[in-house]
Amino acid sequence: MSRSLDVAVIGATGSVGEALVQVLQEREFPIGTLHALAGAESVGQTVSYKGRNLRVREMQTFDFSTVQVVFFAAGQSVTAQHIDAARAAGCIIIDLAGGLPSEQAPRVVPEVNPQALEKLNAPYVVTSPASISVALGCVLAALGANVTVERINLTACLAVSSRGREGVSELARQTAELLNGRAFEPQVFGRQMAFNMLPQVDQPDAQGHGALEQRVAAELKELFAAPKLKTSITCLQAPVFFGDSLSVSLQTTKTVDIAKVCDVLQRAPALECVEFEDYPTVVGDAVGQDLIYVGRVRAGLDDPAELNLWIASDNVRKGAAINAVQLAELLIKHYL
Repeated sequence: MSRSLDVAVIGATGSVGEALVQVLQEREFPIGTLHALAGAESVGQTVSYKGRNLRVREMQTFDFSTVQVVFFAAGQSVTAQHIDAARAAGCIIIDLAGGLPSEQAPRVVPEVNPQALEKLNAPYVVTSPASISVALGCVLAALGANVTVERINLTACLAVSSRGREGVSELARQTAELLNGRAFEPQVFGRQMAFNMLPQVDQPDAQGHGALEQRVAAELKELFAAPKLKTSITCLQAPVFFGDSLSVSLQTTKTVDIAKVCDVLQRAPALECVEFEDYPTVVGDAVGQDLIYVGRVRAGLDDPAELNLWIASDNVRKGAAINAVQLAELLIKHYL
């Protein structure tokens, strides 16, 4: 489109917020004025955009009628507090927190279910799913009709950046203290995170399932319009700053043609399929990249209808910022 739009990024000083600003610039999103917004504690900080420093403003007093597009990247409570004002102002709203019901803000990944946008009415409200759902969703969409999935078994090793800047700072602090032989009190994670793995990332419910595990299961079913899809999801906290690593086992309906699977994955625009003798990792491959890396593609040891995969992706960039900006691009191109 030729005309420019005024845009607000809420949570601009966070890891995802900063990545959003960077991606908006890189993709030459048609911005007139960009408003960097955050909580009172961040007011006065600056965010770099197009060679200049944007001063961060207080989101509590922001007038949403001055913008046409709003990205919510500051958590579910912030979205809940300001969503009505943004909607009343007629803004296109892209929520990255996942706290809105799907009937109000459908979960969409452009490579998976862009047709879901056709059902929306203005003002448009869309949810950019969790980074895990984006990565696995892109892989499953690429497999398409070549593989009919009956069940997904997923173990997701999440970077500490999933907890924002506080998570990154906490891992760095703990690592420094341990390497210098000093004791410390865990803060953000409640336990030692450095040189350790934590088997849950949030508070589980009465059945032992965490909120993120339930969110990802629901999002995968929605993305593929498959309410009966069976899922088993475990989210772990890994001592890694950025990048999600996913170990996936797919139970399919027939013998898997591994060569064909590798071919369709390699040809998918958002993916990079790594050769058999190699494998991808978040450090050195995925972090800072726009692609989702897939490796260790293999059938089950004793079940030819089982497909196993290893997925590495940048949770902040590809899993959050790029997906959100792509959604906004689709909406302004086709519906605004």
